[in-house]
Amino acid sequence: MERVYDIIVVGGGHAGCEAAMAAATLGSSVLLVTMDMLGFAKMSCNPAVGGIAKGQIVREVDALGGWTGIVTDRSTLQFRMLNRSKGPAMWSPRAQCDKIQFSLNWRKVLESSCKLDIYADPATSFLFENSKICGIKTNTGAIFKSRAVVLTAGTFLSGKLFIGRHQMEGGRIGEPASYGLTEQLVERGLTTDRMKTGTPPRIDISSVDVSRLPVQLGDPDPDRFSFLPEPSAVQGGGKEQMACYILHTNERVHEILRTGFGDSPLFTGLIHGRGPRYCPSIEDKLRVFPDNPAHQLFLEPEGRSTNEYYLQGFSSSLPLQVQLDAMHAIEGLENVKIYRPAYAVEYDFFDPTQLRPSLESRLVKNLFLAGQVNGTTGYEEAAAQGLVAGINAHRKLQEQDPLVLRRDQSYIGVLIDDLVTKGVDEPYRMFTSRAEYRILLRQDNADRRLTPLARELGLADETRYAATMRKYERVDELQAYCERKNLTVQEANPYLESVGSSPITESKKIADLATRPEVTLEELLKIVPRGTYQQEEIESVEISLRYKGYIDRELQMAEKIQRLEGLRIPDGFDFDRVAGLTIECRQKLKRYHPQTIAQAARISGVSPADISVLLVYFGR
Repeated sequence: MERVYDIIVVGGGHAGCEAAMAAATLGSSVLLVTMDMLGFAKMSCNPAVGGIAKGQIVREVDALGGWTGIVTDRSTLQFRMLNRSKGPAMWSPRAQCDKIQFSLNWRKVLESSCKLDIYADPATSFLFENSKICGIKTNTGAIFKSRAVVLTAGTFLSGKLFIGRHQMEGGRIGEPASYGLTEQLVERGLTTDRMKTGTPPRIDISSVDVSRLPVQLGDPDPDRFSFLPEPSAVQGGGKEQMACYILHTNERVHEILRTGFGDSPLFTGLIHGRGPRYCPSIEDKLRVFPDNPAHQLFLEPEGRSTNEYYLQGFSSSLPLQVQLDAMHAIEGLENVKIYRPAYAVEYDFFDPTQLRPSLESRLVKNLFLAGQVNGTTGYEEAAAQGLVAGINAHRKLQEQDPLVLRRDQSYIGVLIDDLVTKGVDEPYRMFTSRAEYRILLRQDNADRRLTPLARELGLADETRYAATMRKYERVDELQAYCERKNLTVQEANPYLESVGSSPITESKKIADLATRPEVTLEELLKIVPRGTYQQEEIESVEISLRYKGYIDRELQMAEKIQRLEGLRIPDGFDFDRVAGLTIECRQKLKRYHPQTIAQAARISGVSPADISVLLVYFGR
């Protein structure tokens, strides 16, 4: 069996699904090779999408024409907008999902594309022509040729699972690991190392006394991820949202867990890979915070038609009996039964500084890498990389310039720039603090930032683009009205006094009054009605008015940095030719191959003085 495609995507996880759909939508013939036809974009860990900064990424993926937001909406069990008590730069959507339905919904999307074929068989080796990749061979001996390959193998490359001293080969429990691919790429100069992640036990909710546990409900008026008008599964008269539950460990639980430390692969040296610092195992929490009397846990539903729940915060690689005994000491879990134990997985990843900003390998032509193989963690980070890799694999074959998103343009731009300029020494997770322009990169305005670009790329049709433009014409019109319309003392004071805000003594513009923390723009507009606006349109204007000073300052900063982004460094430039650079700077520049002066400035070890030398050298 031998077929020829434009692009082959290896791996059907979150990165692979987005990469395959992007390339196929743009017109490339695509083959998606996966081990499991029932596990597309499988939720290997928590059954949720979004969260702090991650929710912003999903909104950006949607605005660019990706599918993760739509699939999430169709699979939603509960929706919450996190951090509402903070500023809008921190607001982050998050949805609990039916994980089986999530994979099925992704399969429907993939099978709807006439340019996309799917083949269920592990890839066992790559095919090369000199320095260029040209296809793959599978476990059953099938050979598929292609002009480009996107590798999105997740945790499966030489994956090894750990429960206490027990070890198994696999990328997920019950699923085999992949061997041979890493070794082929190492032979061609790619640098590899090991990372570790883990997952908590899955428990039977019918064995839990939920009457003793605090309940965590979804938002009363749930939002959704996609900017498209299709309501989510829990909107518009849809299904009722499912509840989550809150639990806590205690001193007795901690005592039991510590009895297993002698058999923990984390502490005995069996696991060599670095784990995610911001999502530690329960044993790591006890080691790092030994004086904490309790740690918060959550019970999250894995589906609408199953008793299976996910014990968030209890990731572990301790022996099975220790896990069980510790859970039985948690209030509400005294009689708990489990479907699956917690376990750790260690796997290969590749140094992302060997990638171009397009996510193409610098060492193997037409090979693109996305997801956990680049040292990241999280469905959202994987989906974003997959989307960009799929777009750029297609554009490379069409001899078009790659899509490179800027740091002031998207969290996706921050993510990829961090990977290729700074590298990783632990699984990379996105945070709002990583983005220096986070008030510009809000979850509510991702469509304004990126949908026009999606239209240029060919991922957003005219209907979607026109709807986005109409929305922001109305937003701009409303903002202009608020900036010129005065409210009189008689009009404004009754409302101001009702919310405990100081009355005015002379007419004030709506824009000025909207900056007061007690005041809402929605209520101000009721005083002088002006047409009908959607809630999201009013909210967008309110944010722009209330945070105008911060927004203007970040725009000015971004403009200054953008000048440096425009100063290109020739590909393959010899930095030894530049006199005046420090030894450390020269070493870092030769290692990371920055493509712009701005990118060089973000590399650790490159000083402002070094940047001045480069500016002088390049005649600026």
